[in-house]
Amino acid sequence: MQVLRAVVSSGSVTAAAAHLGYTPSAVSQQIGVLEKEAGIALLERFGRGVRPTAAGRLLTEHAAAIGRQVAEAETALADLRAGRTGQISVHYFVTAGAELVAPALARFRAEHPGVRVELRIADGAPDEEADLTLTVRPRVGGAGASGGGLRLVHLLDDPYRAVLPKGHPLAGRRTAVDLAALASEPWVGSERPGPCLDAVMEACAAAGFTPDIAVECEEYATAQGFVAAGLGVSLIPLTALGSRHPNVTVRKVRGPEPVRSIHAAVRESSLALPAVRGLLTALQEVGARAAQ
Repeated sequence: MQVLRAVVSSGSVTAAAAHLGYTPSAVSQQIGVLEKEAGIALLERFGRGVRPTAAGRLLTEHAAAIGRQVAEAETALADLRAGRTGQISVHYFVTAGAELVAPALARFRAEHPGVRVELRIADGAPDEEADLTLTVRPRVGGAGASGGGLRLVHLLDDPYRAVLPKGHPLAGRRTAVDLAALASEPWVGSERPGPCLDAVMEACAAAGFTPDIAVECEEYATAQGFVAAGLGVSLIPLTALGSRHPNVTVRKVRGPEPVRSIHAAVRESSLALPAVRGLLTALQEVGARAAQ
């Protein structure tokens, strides 16, 4: 159809062939095939050249529209390949939002204003439907395949802090709190079962005790409220302590220091998109700054 369009616009097979870089014979063969498929003549002789029949004009108009659509598709594809347009699906867990996702997304949008990012709160389990999922996993180095078409990229090691009531004897110290010093205390549990709770329990086991959970709580702000009321002590990750209750004291922990490792689980196929790589870079940069 584009060959037909060239013949109609130039007024002759010879001129169309010269424009397309074909031989006149090849152009004539293409028109013959198209006329056979259409079941009707598309060109008629006119002076020393040719002109379209009614059917030829009709197909030429459609060829022009198709040509515009192909050009638009090529431009859209080029924009997608360059990271200027597109859509990214990101799943994240709540406490990664304010300290990690928000500043990374602001940086990303400044560099990729035409890319739409769909954010959804999830439980932190890698999701093959999302381009990128923030998750907590054991420390695995810089990057590695996690299977299922996903690649795991380390973003940040997030240490836990001891959260104590204002009047607690350990609250007045300026040094880090030995984890074993909290062994006899009632605890406010701040984690649901999973890798975050595992990091706390493994650290306590290394310090030689199992915490006595007096109050179960799976939300960090509420856990601070229970601690402030004097119902126990708690361990809360640093990224979740951006907003602190006025009646608690936060101290570093040692012997050992519990740490949860935050990773990005990225779909392997999505890594081919510059926009996904750009967002991943922004997350890594924000994670590196937060770790300093």
